[in-house]
Amino acid sequence: MAEDRDDPKAWKPFMIRSNASTHSASSLPPIRVGAVQYLNTRPLVQGLAAADLALSYDLPSRLADHLAAGRLDVALVPSIEVFRHSEFRIVSNACIGCRGPVMSVKLLFRVPPQRVLSLAVDEGSRTSAALAKILLSDMYGLSPRIEQLPIGANSGDTDADAILLIGDRALGPAMAGGGFQVVWDLGDEWCRWTGLPFVFAVWAARPGADTMELVDRLEAARDRGRANLPAIAAAEAAAHGLTTAQCLSYLTDNLHYDLGTRELDALRLFRAHAVRLGLSPRPVGPAVSLGNAR
Repeated sequence: MAEDRDDPKAWKPFMIRSNASTHSASSLPPIRVGAVQYLNTRPLVQGLAAADLALSYDLPSRLADHLAAGRLDVALVPSIEVFRHSEFRIVSNACIGCRGPVMSVKLLFRVPPQRVLSLAVDEGSRTSAALAKILLSDMYGLSPRIEQLPIGANSGDTDADAILLIGDRALGPAMAGGGFQVVWDLGDEWCRWTGLPFVFAVWAARPGADTMELVDRLEAARDRGRANLPAIAAAEAAAHGLTTAQCLSYLTDNLHYDLGTRELDALRLFRAHAVRLGLSPRPVGPAVSLGNAR
């Protein structure tokens, strides 16, 4: 049975280790890789577990903290964390992005958007929280009071004027109720505003991590996952309250897994807006790029 992703116990970090005897032939410690359990990351981690990897799962926000603290070597982190930590290197052209509606990043309004005074943000979110602040600031000149919506809570557990939900919670029963006047799909809002795609998460490495071999494996895992989307949808749909067809449409039509030229342009623009609002420090190193990671 699939885990209950809205149960806080399901978010206790855990690690997958392959058969230790396979690794015993090597004196090198396993590469510590952090990933996310959301449905949208399934295509990136298909078959990634291996003897020389220590694969663990946690919230996107916590993965960034673990990477910064040196507890991980590589992690799938919120894209804004690459701006906030100049030492992070993007190490793969695999990513979680969108080129239109993303479906799993929702901003729910109890009042008209121009009247928002308080914003509850999903505990697991950093990129989407920054994106919500940027859009509210640019469109309406707003800087709402921020509160955290803990994992395990839903939209009915806060009386904030607007509520940000990401990942599986934005797909499931937490969306029900609340008397919302307007619902924004933040991926769609960004893409229509800028004409560019949006990148929610990237594979990043800590300083000194040897990622040369891992780069190709991360991209191969993405390619395997993308080739097996029907099987992923069939296995995951029921746990998310979706039909197999709905789940496959989400994985195929709403998500984009390639970090290309336009995605890098989008990251640079996102960074500029984040700097303008004080959500990220001004860049002191090279511009956001994939080439610097190789």
